Amino acid sequence: MKKTLIITLAALLLAACTSNEEKLKQRAEELCRYIPDHELLEQSKDYMTADFYAVLDTMFNRLPEHEAMDHEWLYYFVTGNGGTMADYTVTAVEQTDETHAVATISVRQKWEDGSFDSTSDIEEHKLYMEKADGQWLMSDFDGHKADCIRHIAISRDEQARRDAIGDYLVNEIGEHYLKGELCIPTLMIVSSDQAGTDSVLVLCDCWVLWYNVAGDTLKCVSGGNHSGLMSLKKENVKYTVKSFEQTVDGAGNDASARRIFGSHYDIYQNMHSNQDVREAFRKEQLQEYVKKHNLNVHYYQDYGWPAVKLFESE
Repeated sequence: MKKTLIITLAALLLAACTSNEEKLKQRAEELCRYIPDHELLEQSKDYMTADFYAVLDTMFNRLPEHEAMDHEWLYYFVTGNGGTMADYTVTAVEQTDETHAVATISVRQKWEDGSFDSTSDIEEHKLYMEKADGQWLMSDFDGHKADCIRHIAISRDEQARRDAIGDYLVNEIGEHYLKGELCIPTLMIVSSDQAGTDSVLVLCDCWVLWYNVAGDTLKCVSGGNHSGLMSLKKENVKYTVKSFEQTVDGAGNDASARRIFGSHYDIYQNMHSNQDVREAFRKEQLQEYVKKHNLNVHYYQDYGWPAVKLFESE
């Protein structure tokens, strides 16, 4: 009788473990629908831990849009960038403690018509789960949370540098031009190097431009180019420009540029002398300024030139 009871209890425990494992696998399969792939679904908030969703929301929706081109791998976690979609299979799940589990995900790429990409291998990934308020939620995927946190910190530090340089260009250099309603500089970074724990040296090619708002158009009224080496100092999370060694005007311009930019001279020259590159930077930064300040502006225009549309979709 006692032996039978022990066997029965063991069978019940095994059945309970199997049942729990199957429930975790089913939940993991459900969570797979919300693994980010070029975009963060709004519904994902209900299937992710609050901190994981906040990190991804910052990555996808709060950082400058152009960063998607520079760090695109952070914006698609499993899908290739050639029009395929990920097909997920949960192959195993391990509960590491009462509130944490790890699911092993097998991923194969398929085309939009449902057929599989024969050139794509089956990949294995890890989906991390955490139990909160009685629900198993996605808490990480392949360690991307840490990757994203590092990238956000770098992005915010870079933005703090850009803000400091922009403020300097407006307040210190813009003062010497004929003023319009808005001073909006165009900043092109050639290189940025740490000079100490709280100091940064930035080689840059900048345009300081004043605009008036005429209807839906930013009309440029004055401005000029200022290139050279800026020395920035960091205090807490903010930067301040301490000095700016500029290239000289006139006959000595190229010689001073070669001296200041050194091994980065060719990069600088490719930016500085290429009007298409300059206008691409200018347009992108004007777009960001208009969005940030909620301006009802759709064009920008230099004197004697046709107006340029800011947003192609309009």
